[in-house]
Amino acid sequence: MAARIANERGWTLGSEVGWQVRFERRFTAATRLLVVTEGVLTARLQADPLLSEFNTIILDEFHERSVHADLALALARQAWRARVPPTSSRSSVASSRDDLRIVVMSATIESGPVSAFLDGCPVIDVPGRMHPIEVRYTPEDSVAEASSGALAATTGNVLCFLPGAPEIRRAVNDLQTRLNRDVEIVPLHGSLDAEAQDLALRPSTRRRVIVATNIAETSLTVPGVTAVIDSGLHKVARYDSDRGIDSLDTERITADAADQRAGRAGRLAAGIVWRLWDSRDRLRPHREPEIHRIDLASTVLDVIAWGGDPRTLEWFDRPSDEAIDAALTLLRRLALVDGVATELAPPGAGSPGVPIRLTAIGERVRRLPLHPRLGRMLVTSNGARSIAQACALLSERHLMPARTASTTSDLLSAIDDWRNVPSHVQRVAEQIVRSLDLKPSPGFHEADFRRAVLSGYPDRVAQRREAGSASVRLASGTGATIASESGVREGEFLVALDVSQRSADVGVRASATRSAHVPRGAGGGAGVQAVDLPRIRLASLVDRDWLEPTSSEIVHRFDRQAGHVRALRVNRYDALVLGEHHVTPDPELAAQLLADAWIERGPGPDDARLLRRLRFAGRTVDLASLLRAAAYGARALDDVKLESGLGADVMRALEREAPETLLVPSGRTTRLDYNEDGTVTASVKLQELFGLAETPQVGARREPVVLSLLAPNGRPVQVTRDLRSFWDRTYPEVRKELRGRYPKHRWPEDPWRAQPTARTTTRRK
Repeated sequence: MAARIANERGWTLGSEVGWQVRFERRFTAATRLLVVTEGVLTARLQADPLLSEFNTIILDEFHERSVHADLALALARQAWRARVPPTSSRSSVASSRDDLRIVVMSATIESGPVSAFLDGCPVIDVPGRMHPIEVRYTPEDSVAEASSGALAATTGNVLCFLPGAPEIRRAVNDLQTRLNRDVEIVPLHGSLDAEAQDLALRPSTRRRVIVATNIAETSLTVPGVTAVIDSGLHKVARYDSDRGIDSLDTERITADAADQRAGRAGRLAAGIVWRLWDSRDRLRPHREPEIHRIDLASTVLDVIAWGGDPRTLEWFDRPSDEAIDAALTLLRRLALVDGVATELAPPGAGSPGVPIRLTAIGERVRRLPLHPRLGRMLVTSNGARSIAQACALLSERHLMPARTASTTSDLLSAIDDWRNVPSHVQRVAEQIVRSLDLKPSPGFHEADFRRAVLSGYPDRVAQRREAGSASVRLASGTGATIASESGVREGEFLVALDVSQRSADVGVRASATRSAHVPRGAGGGAGVQAVDLPRIRLASLVDRDWLEPTSSEIVHRFDRQAGHVRALRVNRYDALVLGEHHVTPDPELAAQLLADAWIERGPGPDDARLLRRLRFAGRTVDLASLLRAAAYGARALDDVKLESGLGADVMRALEREAPETLLVPSGRTTRLDYNEDGTVTASVKLQELFGLAETPQVGARREPVVLSLLAPNGRPVQVTRDLRSFWDRTYPEVRKELRGRYPKHRWPEDPWRAQPTARTTTRRK
């Protein structure tokens, strides 16, 4: 862009017009116009919040709604609205700035909200000169088929829009087999180095089919285009802060993006656009701002470095409180900020007494043009070259080849094969090294490398569920699987550097009112999205003793097999268990667990009998409270006896109202059984009741005891609740039978005068 301006104005590139990107710059003190990225603008605003060296800020292509553009607008507005001191001694009132202008430019964005944010600034409509464009909808065509038709119908170059590099590679292969060799097929996407990108942007004597991502919508101008093939798809970065997972989802483009793409066909002459979807599909009107779908750690760090509080900043489009909180939590975890309370202040409430500020490490990291994670790695390693190379690999999202051998770190393996890393990644690594004001420490070893990686990804630790298993649990609590392309196949703990939610190749996220048609040759297919577990493509081992517990708690569990309550001190790293140690159970918690286990199992015979006695006596008890009292101090379920939970007064009263035993004439006692139907029974040998005329009665209502009269063999010969009637009417017949069966026993004719006895036979003299 700077070169184009220099050419049009007759200026010298690097003199009157200059440029600055993340690692490179070309300008002087004489520069009048500086072309920069939004990130560079934000960095300048941090160093000079009033942007005093400039009098005009132009934010171009604002409709793309990058998070950097949103933040740049918010900070630029603060600079514009800043009040300056009085200009003379006559005036004591400060005035608003009139020496700074802000221009927001876009071909498609709705201007009203931007104008309102800038205090109702004027809106200037500049009509463009566009040649007529014919739009054709051909959902049945592949990219190659549509390109063939476009070459026949037009005389210029063909620009094809596809969602990503893999789809471009497949389409290029298809085009090479279908088109003749007179047509040059050129890929164009952000993963290519500058030389490869320049190839697509230079004029050529041959007709071309340029297969590009949405980088060619606005960022780069491809010359000589008279036909556009639009797949209707793009890839969108999303971040799930709850699970700490990044994803790159293939989605339908929005209507403004479709218009922007179509406009590329009508800049030089009348053009044609092939849209590879159904004309009845209705796209969403505008793209979703990045600020609502990506990780905000870098953005929040920029705000704090600028001197603001992200919770109270006047955003153009305020991100959610959850996203801000997640970013602050990560920055605190990286030790880049402090003063962040656990209970964050509500929006607009400010943070009295809890100012957010950069730490010493945060000051060093914020000067590095990298994500805070990567900057933290560099500071931890004190600028080790291997970590700079790792940061380049990660920042450029380089797709590393699958590992065929085991390794302790996929990053280290990639660095060992540095010669085969793309040149643009190598160049970024060298730029990182040059940008550092750190002096590398000597003797930086493999373990130091892995520990530096952990410092940048402390929240991405994962733990294998079993030794050698690919199934892991992330520190967030989410399950995941280690992809086959990772070479980290051993070790219990690891850092998951690249965690993505991969969708099965059966559909795309639809953003139209009808199901999205995915054209052949664009990758994917129409249908419902099927989601697998998150996949870890890049990992690095972590030694167990590097992990300091983030929480520790005593957990009580009831061991069903042993019937005991066990207490363990559990040390955790987020959701991962680092270790467990047996401790003495808390009596209250143990009692509750035993009480719950008792209820789940049900009462044993003794407790069931006690409960029936209580019901018979009309005693109402709170079973839950009774159980807790009975279980207090017990170690095992079998030790829980309800009787121990009843007070001595209750037990004495219960003995009166529902006695446990019955004294019989023989002088022995026999157990009384209290039944569910309210009856009371006892089993006693017939000889022990000789002389007893009245049936025993128990309880306040004088309930007769149902007696099972037993023969010497312990089997009942009669069941009665009327002893007098038994002795008078039934005993003679029973006596006759028993004398025949048990001749050695005493069976007197007169049971009224006979001596009751518990002995079973007559004593010989």
